[in-house]
Amino acid sequence: MKKPISFFVHHQGRGHARRTMAIIREFSPDRPVSVMTADPSLFDGFEREIELIALPDMIGADVPTQALFDQPTPSVMHCVPMGVVEMRQTMRRILDHLDDTDTGLFVIDVSAELALLSRIASVPAVKVRMHGDRNDPGHIGAYEACVGMLAPFDERLEQADYPDRLRQKTFYTGGLCTTAAEMPERAEARRRLELDPDREIVLVLTGGGGSGTPYAPLTVAARAAPNTLFVTIGPLHLEGHETDFANLVNAGWVDNVVDYLAACDIVLASAGDNTVHEIAMLKRPYIVAPEWRYFGEQTRKAERLAELGAAVNMAAWPGDFAGWQDVLEDARKLDVSTLSELYSADAARRAAQWLESCVDRLWEGATPQVGQSTPVRAAECSPCAAAVNEAQP
Repeated sequence: MKKPISFFVHHQGRGHARRTMAIIREFSPDRPVSVMTADPSLFDGFEREIELIALPDMIGADVPTQALFDQPTPSVMHCVPMGVVEMRQTMRRILDHLDDTDTGLFVIDVSAELALLSRIASVPAVKVRMHGDRNDPGHIGAYEACVGMLAPFDERLEQADYPDRLRQKTFYTGGLCTTAAEMPERAEARRRLELDPDREIVLVLTGGGGSGTPYAPLTVAARAAPNTLFVTIGPLHLEGHETDFANLVNAGWVDNVVDYLAACDIVLASAGDNTVHEIAMLKRPYIVAPEWRYFGEQTRKAERLAELGAAVNMAAWPGDFAGWQDVLEDARKLDVSTLSELYSADAARRAAQWLESCVDRLWEGATPQVGQSTPVRAAECSPCAAAVNEAQP
């Protein structure tokens, strides 16, 4: 029997779950797979047979006393309040599951603390990489504790300050997009949406993990570019004093996001992983407006996209006509091929193959009994690093 692979999936937004499902779909049919998450409903309707383990939701859990709350956080950790019952239950449930299933590889998307826990529990772990300022002791310790890292993006998007020794144990899948819907042609998409076939359209969208697209700056954009139609999808953040304009339309939450993306000429969006690669797949000029995220994740990604010439980095929303006109003109001048090259149609398959290769290499020759293993030489204890070198294109 093949060694099981277990995933931890953070439940903030839907991106982590969708990425996990995209990878699991590509696993061998006989690979046992389980997913641990605080929101199992994210996997409702998933067609692949997996074991789902519900975890307590630790977000917002109470610390019992002020004295416990006052305890300082160790430099090698990020979020470890003391006395939190839900946290203790989460750790116990994860360890019990890893032990009960004799998990061969624990894929963490995402948590630095769980990478450390996995190493302490003697379970090989792979951490899904994210952009950001993550050279602190907690992140570096988590990376070093893992047998490898999985980066769901093109290596060209890697930050210059990511240490070389860690880059060598990181597998870059290429740009991983979880959107599987068929992409219509621009004219067909506009016909479906009853949009002007000839007018310039800027699509503005945000993901489910943020506070919404700021609406007030878009009213300035509408006045700055009256011949352009601005269409927003997803939630909006309203100040309460906005004036509506005829060339600024809010479609709200929609099921056919693909139609809107295909219909537009320019996309203005945040820097979520799937969003970046969805736009790259569609080959649209991209204005990236990074949202606030821990460790500057989207800010660093937006900077790197701009450095490559793949997007216009709109670090601040313009508040004047000239600012919007400059941003739009810069977007029109982009060479969309630069961004499109960062998307890889087979990224999920490559990720799955690498993870299966990693777990198989790690446990090759091991006895089936839990607690027993075949002795190996020290030089053979880093199989995932070898798999990285062999699997890179």
